[in-house]
Formats: sequence, C-alpha cells, structure tokens
Amino acid sequence: MIRFNNYRKDETALDFRGGGYTMNSANETKMDMKQAKQNNTPNIRWTLVGYDLIVYALVAVILLVLYGGMDKLSTVGIFQQVGLSVLCIFTARLIGKIYGQVWRYGGIQCYIRLLFTDSIAFVAYLCLEILLPVQKITFARLLSLVSLNLLGALALRMMYRYAYKCGNQETTRGKILSILLHIFSGIEAGNEKEVQKIKVAIIGAGRVGVSLAEELLNNSEAAYVPRCFIDINKEKVGRDIHGIPVWSETEATFKKLGEFEVQEIIFAIPSMDATKKKSLYEYYKNAGYKLKVYDYPTMYAAGGKRHLREFDIEELLFRKPLVVSDERTNAYYKDKIVLITGGGGSIGSELCRQLAKMQPKKIIILDIYENGAYDVQQELKIAYGNSLDLQIEICSITHRKALERVFEKYHPQIIINAAAHKHVPLMEHNCVEAIYNNVFGTQNLVELCEEYGAERFMMVSTDKAVNPTNVMGATKRMCEMIVQSASTHGKVKYSATRFGNVLGSAGSVIPLFKRQIANGGPVTVTDKRIIRYFMTIPEASQLVLQSGAIANNGELFVLDMGQPVKIMDLAENMIRLSGVQGIEIVETGLRPGEKLYEELLVKTEELDKTDNSMIFIERDTALNKEEIYKKIKVLRDACDTGDDLIAKEALRSVVPTFKTPEEVNKEIA
Repeated sequence: MIRFNNYRKDETALDFRGGGYTMNSANETKMDMKQAKQNNTPNIRWTLVGYDLIVYALVAVILLVLYGGMDKLSTVGIFQQVGLSVLCIFTARLIGKIYGQVWRYGGIQCYIRLLFTDSIAFVAYLCLEILLPVQKITFARLLSLVSLNLLGALALRMMYRYAYKCGNQETTRGKILSILLHIFSGIEAGNEKEVQKIKVAIIGAGRVGVSLAEELLNNSEAAYVPRCFIDINKEKVGRDIHGIPVWSETEATFKKLGEFEVQEIIFAIPSMDATKKKSLYEYYKNAGYKLKVYDYPTMYAAGGKRHLREFDIEELLFRKPLVVSDERTNAYYKDKIVLITGGGGSIGSELCRQLAKMQPKKIIILDIYENGAYDVQQELKIAYGNSLDLQIEICSITHRKALERVFEKYHPQIIINAAAHKHVPLMEHNCVEAIYNNVFGTQNLVELCEEYGAERFMMVSTDKAVNPTNVMGATKRMCEMIVQSASTHGKVKYSATRFGNVLGSAGSVIPLFKRQIANGGPVTVTDKRIIRYFMTIPEASQLVLQSGAIANNGELFVLDMGQPVKIMDLAENMIRLSGVQGIEIVETGLRPGEKLYEELLVKTEELDKTDNSMIFIERDTALNKEEIYKKIKVLRDACDTGDDLIAKEALRSVVPTFKTPEEVNKEIA
C-alpha cells in the first residue's frame, strides 16, 4: 500500500487503497463483503461473464465452425470442443476470482491473474482433449482458440478501464468513450466520483510525473485526477501516456486548460532549474491556478515518502540547493562514533540526517530541549530502523559533570558543536547566559575532547562572529578563538565552520514573514537597507561535514554564501509570490545589536582555497593557551557577578573586534 502522508497542515493527504487484485472503494468493498458473507457465495460480475461469452462465441465460430482446414470438425466435434473449452476456461476464471475483480480500478496485477488463469485453462483443456474420446483438433488450433479468447478478454477490459478513466473529458473522444462506458456497464461517466475530483495538469512527463499519474489513476479514493501533462520533451509532446495527452508549454494555453477543466497545477520535476520553476509558478499563479509540488523520495526525505504539498517560498527565491557528493567525506564518517550537540535544532537535526546516510557506528544526539531531540530520533528510526545506532542524551553543554558522563559512556570520536544561544536581540539582554552556554559550553567540550581522546572537534560558527556588533556574535567569535587556540597545544584536531543565515531555521526571518503574510500583514522589516547571506539547511550541513572531514587542524572554514540578499527585496518577493494582495511592509527600526550587513571574513585578503570551490580557509593567528585561559577567566569573573552589563563589557574587552552597532552602521548609512 502506498500512502500519501499528511506531513503538515498545508499538505494534501492522499490515500491509495489498492491492494492485491481488488482496487474498489471502501464502501463498495464493505458492501461486497457483506453481501458475499450473507449469500456465502463469491460476488460475481455476471454481466462481465456474459461479455466474455460473446467474445468466446466469436472466437469459437472462427476457429471451430468456419475453420476449413484438414481437421474440419463435424457438428458433434464442434459441440465437444466447445464444451471442453468453455468448461476449462470459465471454470479456471471462476476459481481464480477473475469475475470478482473491479476492473475499472484494475492494475497490472489483474491482467497477470487473467493471464495465469487462462494458462491453467489451456493446460487443462489440452489434457482433457487428449484423454477423452472426443474428435481431435491440432495443437496449434487449440492454442489459437485459447489465445485469441484471452486476447479478446484483455482488450475488453482495457477498453472498459480506458473508457472509465477518460469518459468524462469534454472532447469528441471523451464523449464516444462515455457512450461506450454506458453501453458496456450502465455507468454514466458524469455521475462517477471522478467528476467530483480535482482536475490537475502535471508539469513533467518523466519518471516522477508518470508515477504520480499512475497512482492517481489507480486509486479510486484519490482526490485528484490527471487531465494532461505539460513537458518540453519533443519526443513526448503530442503523444498519450496512460490515455493522458502530453502538451508543450505553448500548447497548454489557458483556454485549452479550461476546456479540460484543469483546476490545479502540480510540479513533478525535482531537477527543474530554480529560475524556470519561478517563471512557471508566476505564470500559472497569476492566472489563478492553485499550485502544488509532488515530492518524490529524495536524499533530503529521510523516510523516502511521497507527498503533495504547497510551494515553499524558499524554493522560488533562491538558487537550487547544492548537493555535495563527496566519497571522501562519506568515508571519513563511516564507522565513527559521532556526538552532535544541539542535535535537535535546525542545523543539528539536519547534520544527523546527513550523517545517518554515511553509515556511522553510532550517532549521539545531545540537546537540552527534549522535544527537538525526540522528533529527529523518531524521524531517523522510521527511516533506518535498527540499522542505525542512535542514542539521545538530554543535558546542557554547560553542565560539566553531565557532559563528562556522556563522554565516559560513549567515547565519541567526532564531536560537532551545534549547540548555541543564537537569537540576537534576546542575547543582548541575557549576556551572562549567552556566555555560559556559547563560550563556557564550548570550553567544556574542548577540555573533555582532550581528556577522552577524541579525534576531531568541529565548531559551527556564524557570520555574526565577524566584527561582531552583538553579544551572540561576540560569543561565537570567542568560541572560534578557543578552538583555534586548542589546535596549538591539544592532541585533538580542531576546526570551525562559519556561514550566514539558513533558510527555514528556527527564529529566521522567512518563517516570520510567512506568518505575517498568512495573518494579512503587515510584514515588518527593521531597516530597508539590511542585507544578509542565505543558504539552505541541507546545503550548510553538508558543507559543514565536508569541511570537518578535510580539516588538518586549526582551520577556520568560510563557506561561499553566494550573493547577499536585501531583506526588503525578500519581503516584497514573498508577498508577490504568495498571491495575497494589499500586504503592507513596515519599517520598525534596527533591533538591539543588529547591523545593516553581515561579513564572512575577518581578513578578506588572507584566504586559502580548498578542493571544494564553496569552502575557503581564513588564515588567522591563534592565541596561546595562557592567553585564551586569561580571557576565559575575565569572562568567568564577570559572569559571577550576575550582571549582564558587566558581562557585556568583559566580552568587549576579550573580543577586540566587538563594536557597537552604531559604529559599524554609520559607515554605510
């Protein structure tokens, strides 16, 4: 059974209930079972038996009555052969429950069963013809009788099914099929459930689009029925697939779509260029069509499930996510024990998903927030079952003794620190907590890595660490300094990876804009001049893993984030693509600690390349052990006071690049 799962509120759930050889609706099935139980007899479609007898009669007349060969039969011989063949063929079909199937929903299994039962009938007919004292016919004639009858039966069913699927189309062909359907079964195409279904056009007549069409056609309970394909492949355009016409983009005019009663458009080309997808989206959206995406199993879908969903705005605003396919990276993490702190968060959970594909020996998800850890645990359990050794530890990286128990229990070889307080305005007013979690937590991990003989420590950093103007960025810069310092005297290999904003992460601007648009606005922008770098969560996570695998020791990796995006442009595009009219954009003023632009490099002139064109290494001078511990002591003394202002001034003293937002923003104002 294939089930279209209800992933979230805006997704469309479709339940495909076709199992075995019978694919009728739930109500029909219940009624049929009840009736069969009451009568203690199989539910036989006697009308279909009658049509099969007509087909047989035509074949028998040709091969038994009119045949003028050397073994021409007498009247007695004709009756003998007719009796034997009818007995064998129809007995086999009744036993095989051929007439208990609902052929309007029949799939390949139904046709295979008919082929199988008629093969048995042929063997039985041949044996009886040899053993019984009847007038004989040649083997070829006997085979032809069974084969032509089978061919006629198959053609009859295929014609019926085709008429049922396409008999409600507003075309000449559809009208003819509707008449045939009525003659054959008494069913009025216009009165069937299909008329109540949502008519869709499928963009993409490739493997994914055809798979969707097949499942919609074979499922009587599906809410959708495909009316046409739209494709650019000249070899497919002008042809039919499962009775569904394939049109080019120019042929798929609004008038023609209207004639076929198309209500929604489904995109079923996973590899479509982002620019092309955006163009088609705007074209059909402006015409008033509802648009959906068919997600076929991809490397990003842990469970490999198929579902229909609404468009994510992120898909239309940015480049297609890069897929980092690197055997060296996969080989590095294979059979390793990996600890991911903050494993239940946006980045941490995606790191877990990516790592799970690399066949690690064990993944330990450590997080203070149990719900996030639980969600990713359940997702990976469904996807990998017992093949993945997955452990959950609930604790804070500030809790040294709890952390030590985790290291003692698992002895992780690779530690990826994705745990952090990252909300800029909130950390401005909670400086002590930010230092405890981000700085002291990182220091705890570094010390335990050395104590328990870990192989590698990877720090997830941020562009806000570059010339920071806020507490969050300054603490992350301090973390980078701790990691780089540890690389000069420790036994563990250390590295840090710095990137910008990630699309869809908790607390990011895009989910906020989505909620505001859904509520009718206004959309709030702190300052129309703000620019930010963006990357998708899978993209960032893959690059983090690759940079960690190639690290020698002490590198500060910087990811190429592409072109920066104006937040004002982002808001305008999201409003336009949403199709909602009258949404206002309001400037609210810069938040505490917020600067107009983010940087990725401290020293842009000092940059080394790697084998990956999207990963660079910033050369920076590491502090020695004494210097870094002196800075940490300054921060501890300040935090011991419990005063956020004192802690902030201490942070400013140990991070020389920490400036006020006013100092930075006035330079580009």
